[in-house]
Amino acid sequence: MKTIAIATGNKHKIEEIAAILKPLGYTVISADELGGLPDDIAENADTFRENALIKARACAKHWNKTVLADDSGLVVDALDGLPGVHSARYAGEGGNDGRNLDKLLRNMEGVENRAARFVTVIAIVTPDGKESTAEGTVEGRIIHEKRGTGGFGYDPSFVPDGETLTFAELPAEAKNSMSHRANALKNAVKLGLL
Repeated sequence: MKTIAIATGNKHKIEEIAAILKPLGYTVISADELGGLPDDIAENADTFRENALIKARACAKHWNKTVLADDSGLVVDALDGLPGVHSARYAGEGGNDGRNLDKLLRNMEGVENRAARFVTVIAIVTPDGKESTAEGTVEGRIIHEKRGTGGFGYDPSFVPDGETLTFAELPAEAKNSMSHRANALKNAVKLGLL
């Protein structure tokens, strides 16, 4: 098994990435196992790609290891792409999954076009500075309420195309087979990055 360090403190993301990478022969090392994330990471870029690279560069240097970082978010057509790169902070600093989702549903009241997609860009950076990225998306729609107890973030109100259940209602294995994060990791494998 090969190991790769994951540049996130989000336990849900670590579990999801570990589940997706395990069949590919990888075990993951969490940020906590490496002493935590560096203090000076500022994800202040305008794109998922640049935010993922900011994290991966800082952690590869800090830990002296090959690092995988991702930046993900929900892009809603009727909201001109919001919450987008601000998905984790959509309800403001100190916001959480519940407040972010509540704000999204309020902003979607009365909106007919419910089309949305989750986007993930993963960045892999080595200690010697080699950088690569891969993107994955999953198309779907925002429903009018929250359904399900699985997943995290916007999952309780996102139904992927071809499904009737939200990401929060689908079994983890099913979500992990079609998610934006899974698609980004599969694309990284296709490109020979992993």
